[in-house]
Amino acid sequence: MNLDEQRNILVTGGSGLVGSHLIQLLVQQNKKVKALYRNTIPSFEYADKAEWVQGDILDILSLEEALSNVQQVYHCAAMVSFNPKDKAALHTVNIEGTANIVNACLDAGIEKLVYVSSVSAMGRIREDQPVTEKMKWSAGTSNSVYGKTKYLAEMEVWRGVGEGLNAVIINPTIILGAADWTKSSTAIFKNVYNEFPWYSEGITGFVDVADVVKAMTMLMESNINGERFIVSGEDATYRNLLNLIAKGFGKKPPYKKVTPFLASLVWRAEKLKSIFTGKKPLITKETARTAQAKVHFDNSKLLQYLPSFNYQPLEQSIQRICAEFKKLYKLP
Repeated sequence: MNLDEQRNILVTGGSGLVGSHLIQLLVQQNKKVKALYRNTIPSFEYADKAEWVQGDILDILSLEEALSNVQQVYHCAAMVSFNPKDKAALHTVNIEGTANIVNACLDAGIEKLVYVSSVSAMGRIREDQPVTEKMKWSAGTSNSVYGKTKYLAEMEVWRGVGEGLNAVIINPTIILGAADWTKSSTAIFKNVYNEFPWYSEGITGFVDVADVVKAMTMLMESNINGERFIVSGEDATYRNLLNLIAKGFGKKPPYKKVTPFLASLVWRAEKLKSIFTGKKPLITKETARTAQAKVHFDNSKLLQYLPSFNYQPLEQSIQRICAEFKKLYKLP
């Protein structure tokens, strides 16, 4: 198939961790890629091979223009925050933005949408049983406004499916990859590089961003429709993850255990400090609770639907990502 016969693709959130790696993979596959940007076109490998279109998922007119002559859409744009003060912005970006995408896809007759949700939309605080795709968000199983907004954003996608849109939802666990390490889950790597001393024995799922975008493209090219999939490579303790990152950077591993009592003191102190400084707290009540929880994820559904798909081992992923960060930030 030559380029003219291939599907035209739109990626939202192209400057983020998932979006940037997705664009790189699609370009390497010789796909024709459009990507939305709000203010500045991001810079990363292969970014110049995509067609960047200025727009915003909150601007309906710009979405209509961006979707011109597009057949496939990957919706990666989202706001990630566990700060209660960001409640209004989370609702606007995650719910209204996704509703706009769904409506624009329906109006444009898009062939298929792949939406990047989160396991937070399933209510990930479940220590009594593994989290599966059958589980739904509820106030009792979620500890974040972010998780609620991702759940409600999924409802917009399901509405679109009910109106005839072909769509698939993925629910990644904590995504690991090299990008701006001041944002989102990538900050874990910066903290370990700076030899942050604290660790917790909480357990959660982790997944390589390379596996996330590979799963996304395989789902897009499949006949699968109206399904959601947990994308999680491996369950591990935060302590084990931090030790692997420290090893990858040649740094001292964390050595101070955060107990539930200590975590409660820290998030309260951070909240108080934020009131006086105006800066966002490094730790919130939500993140403190999540770091202590021991949650396991069932990733078998994706492997059943995509038998040829496989996850990279966590240690192997960490070694590669640490090397990518060293190159990105010119670290010794």
